[in-house]
Amino acid sequence: MKFSTFFKSILLCACCLLSGVSGAQQQTILVFGDSLSAAYGIPRASGWVNLLQQELQRSHPQYKVVNASISGETASGGRQRITPALRQHSPDIVILELGANDGLRGTPIADIENNLSAIIQQSQKGNGKVLLVGIQLPPNYGKNYTDQFKALFSRLAQRHKLELVPFMLKNVPPEQFQADNLHPTAAAQALILQTILDKLKPLLKAKNL
Repeated sequence: MKFSTFFKSILLCACCLLSGVSGAQQQTILVFGDSLSAAYGIPRASGWVNLLQQELQRSHPQYKVVNASISGETASGGRQRITPALRQHSPDIVILELGANDGLRGTPIADIENNLSAIIQQSQKGNGKVLLVGIQLPPNYGKNYTDQFKALFSRLAQRHKLELVPFMLKNVPPEQFQADNLHPTAAAQALILQTILDKLKPLLKAKNL
């Protein structure tokens, strides 16, 4: 009886230690974006962020994904939200997908760039990694503005030494957009996920996807 109790105690301690190790290895990916990441107009479970979590459960189970994206969010709004979001979730990786709404409103390029840069700098404190996700504007906003908008993501990636997704919607065909021609349908989410994953891979630990 005494030996049985002793070994039960040892087993319990071992389980607690293993649990502690497992918890210590937990990694968090924070997706910080707008409606393109908040599954606007489609079931949230169909969005690319949820598909990312499903993929990582299979390939990189030490990662959990937190979606802090808000439809309509701007780079300036994100700048105000990033510090409390970082404090709450302590992410190891931040996937930053903002700027589209600023561009659609014709916000000065310098303002968008400054706000995104501030978000990146805050996210990199404590050795956090950032994946910057770029977007492009419809041509009706004028070639000069749309070209400058597209270029700001490359500049930020070079300045802050980031992995960059140049255009998250590059592989989405026209028929896989909703009626507004801005937001992709549920059918397009797997394509978006693959575009994101191609640049996320270098930031992930353990086996390759």
